[in-house]
Amino acid sequence: MKRTGFIKILCFMLLAIVLASGSAYAGGIALYEFGSPDVGLAAAGYAARAQDASTVFTNPAGMSRLDQSQVLGGLQALYGKVEFSPNSATTSSGGDGGNAVGWMPGGSAFIVQKLSKDWSIGFGILSYFGLGEKYDNNWVGRYYVQESTLLGITLTPAVSYRVNDWLSIGAGLNVMYGYLDTQIAINNAGAQPDGQLKYKDGEWGYGGNFGILVEPKKGTRFGLTYLTEVKLDFSDVPEFSGLGPVLATVLRNRGLTTNNLDMSMTVPQMVMFSAYHEINQKWAIMGNVGWQDWSRFGKVDIQINSSNPQSLTVDNDYKDTWHVALGVQYRHSPAWMFTCGIAYDSSAVDDDKRTVTVPMGEAWRFALGAQYAFNPNLTLGAAYEFIWSGDMSVNQERGPLAGRVSGDYSNTNMSFFALNLSWKY
Repeated sequence: MKRTGFIKILCFMLLAIVLASGSAYAGGIALYEFGSPDVGLAAAGYAARAQDASTVFTNPAGMSRLDQSQVLGGLQALYGKVEFSPNSATTSSGGDGGNAVGWMPGGSAFIVQKLSKDWSIGFGILSYFGLGEKYDNNWVGRYYVQESTLLGITLTPAVSYRVNDWLSIGAGLNVMYGYLDTQIAINNAGAQPDGQLKYKDGEWGYGGNFGILVEPKKGTRFGLTYLTEVKLDFSDVPEFSGLGPVLATVLRNRGLTTNNLDMSMTVPQMVMFSAYHEINQKWAIMGNVGWQDWSRFGKVDIQINSSNPQSLTVDNDYKDTWHVALGVQYRHSPAWMFTCGIAYDSSAVDDDKRTVTVPMGEAWRFALGAQYAFNPNLTLGAAYEFIWSGDMSVNQERGPLAGRVSGDYSNTNMSFFALNLSWKY
């Protein structure tokens, strides 16, 4: 096989591994939902609300605004409907793959400790990046992805300082453990049943989280946060099985069955500006404008560790995304508060660039929530959010072995069910 032909096939295989990172929403695969009260607002007021301990992550400057030390724990269940319908242009045999997402658990925990009137420290654990997908093994897109999990778990210690009555600042670390586990089928060109490629690794990455909170008058707040990018340098030996003799020989001669495959991907940086305003004692409105740097995530650095290494950068043509949100809080009584919100995130890919490995599109969010205070220090919250991405077309081709996959993801949506408990002490 010619060197250039082999490198092209290799690039396509590596690209499939890199892109097999879960069904994507929020313009990419970063989520605002991690079981906190923000779920009931579609994240509106994200960086300015500062009403509970989740501000450790959403805006660390908000910790100094809290009047007491407190703990917040959240549990969440996600149900995703991501189903593909192939059309006659698809060249591979097989089924539609079933529902690629289904049920997934989630949650978070935060604590804020007041050191003085002006100083606060906090800590949180959450996951805001990544999702999983699992198709039926014999589906038409199995040469692109069969199943995959890309998950980032964030540990975030933070500190906040109240500069004066109207200004607070804060900063935190984003210590992320990234986990990648993916498998795809390999076409043996009819010589025998499909082979398989598996790739799995876990790595640590590090970033920062910085925030400013301005309160020009009581009940009116403006927040600005900047979450830096995080680099995840995955490295492992790909595991091949069931390969035909020709392909097995080629891969072995190139050292790809015995040497590490290094991949570097960038979790996007994010900027969020939020506003919160209390109209009166019962009503408050809030909103966001945000940006996420998905064009950087789309450029993936790949290194093959062998005696004859190849350095590659795969550009997946991702583009940056924009977010807007609007939410309302209604204080019905001292015990009860109700929330609702709507948000929109643009897509990180154009329609003609969409793939079955990452079927992302624009996302609309619609949310409802309620909080009940048993007493001034203990509050239980519940929320529901519906994400709608609608119909997403795909027409993807990657050489004769993988073939063409063409069709639509119809009525794509996700539902979040969240419970949280807040305790002030």
